[in-house]
Amino acid sequence: MSRLVIVSNRVADPSAGPQSGGLAVAVGAALQDGNGLWFGWSGEIVENDATDRSGVNLERSGNVTVATVPLSKRDYENYYLGYANRVLWPVFHYRLDLAEFDNAALSGYKAVNQRFAKSIAALIDPDDVVWIHDYHLIPLAAELRKLGVDNRIGFFLHIPFPPPEMVSAVPEHDWLFDTLFAYDVVGFQTEQDAANFRRYAAETDDGAGPVTHPFRNSGRMTDIRSFPIGIDVDSFIEMAETTDATNRIARLVRGDVTNHVIGVERLDYSKGLPDRFRAFRRFLEMYPEERKKTVLMQIAPPTRGELAAYTEIRTELEQLSGSINGAFGDFDWTPVRYIHRSVPRETLAALFRGSKVGLVTPLRDGMNLVAKEYVAAQVPDDPGVLILSQFAGAAADLEEALIVNPYDADEVAQALSKAVTMDLGERRDRHQKLLTRVRKNDIVKWRTDFLNCLRGEAA
Repeated sequence: MSRLVIVSNRVADPSAGPQSGGLAVAVGAALQDGNGLWFGWSGEIVENDATDRSGVNLERSGNVTVATVPLSKRDYENYYLGYANRVLWPVFHYRLDLAEFDNAALSGYKAVNQRFAKSIAALIDPDDVVWIHDYHLIPLAAELRKLGVDNRIGFFLHIPFPPPEMVSAVPEHDWLFDTLFAYDVVGFQTEQDAANFRRYAAETDDGAGPVTHPFRNSGRMTDIRSFPIGIDVDSFIEMAETTDATNRIARLVRGDVTNHVIGVERLDYSKGLPDRFRAFRRFLEMYPEERKKTVLMQIAPPTRGELAAYTEIRTELEQLSGSINGAFGDFDWTPVRYIHRSVPRETLAALFRGSKVGLVTPLRDGMNLVAKEYVAAQVPDDPGVLILSQFAGAAADLEEALIVNPYDADEVAQALSKAVTMDLGERRDRHQKLLTRVRKNDIVKWRTDFLNCLRGEAA
């Protein structure tokens, strides 16, 4: 079988055990199946004039060769913070109001993709298949094609793809998204995302020919499909069933609290955390009988602290949690437990298992693996209830969850009431069906389906 070459913005150690991010979990498992190569940014930031002198660092990690390069301070600011996270991230999450368009950022984004392409091209063997990941590296295949790389190359977008009217707000969007046609396979999380891209391609196909759309008119057949990402179900169940997990669950019990509600997201405006806190406050107002019996634990690890939007969210959450605890809390009951740090996955598995409700209400999400992890962690004989945003990619499949509009505080509050009072029979029935769905679309199916398609082995 041909070697698999994975390219992503950041590289994790494939031999380090369970990873914390969806992409790291997914590609780490895929690479362990063979003698693979993983290329990406090392996380190191060097002086601007040192970048050209910094070659590719190669290390062996189990069955995988890890190839990394640094970024200069300028590239980090323009490519990563500037274009990837101040332009593409907000636009792809339907937040045009937060996008900051800047010519220097676009130039930096192009330059880093060109530099990555030159570094990767030297490492690719003729029979390798190349799998490129996420919005940081959309034009990478186009740059590789310019260098003569004719291998099979696939791309997977881990975040949503918005409707054409939003995409068209991105300066030089026609150049950027035309480069997707340099790939043999382009994968999206949901069929809606794939349909949005197809509609964008149709609406921007002006018939002007290869001058306007060089990659779209190159004669290459690009397969556009949805590949919903999943989790390693059995691995997560094992983490939730250990002795340590049982001990952690026992420590959750405090006083009369019987309704543990848990939310776990990175601190990001796409996750709807302020809306969630306001909905929980509304729940306490509408259902006073559930006070002192219910606690919301929100774990929100920091991310992209250099961006002003994230600092503002952190401040808002601290104010909201303090306001709720001040208005409703008592000496023996704190309604909101807000944790602003990373928590090991083993601990999360235990917290999911010990929580009666999983509250997953992003304003927009590509898939959301937390929803699937919560389902997997539950005790089948006495499972909790998943409340899931209609705007998470997972909602297209996990239809036995309580699907809510995260913008509607009353609707989320009502779902919380239904969840904490749901009888055992209904909880078991919903969980059984949800777990079946999570198993059917697990991480093995995701990577197998994509790689089969990329290798030309799929129907």
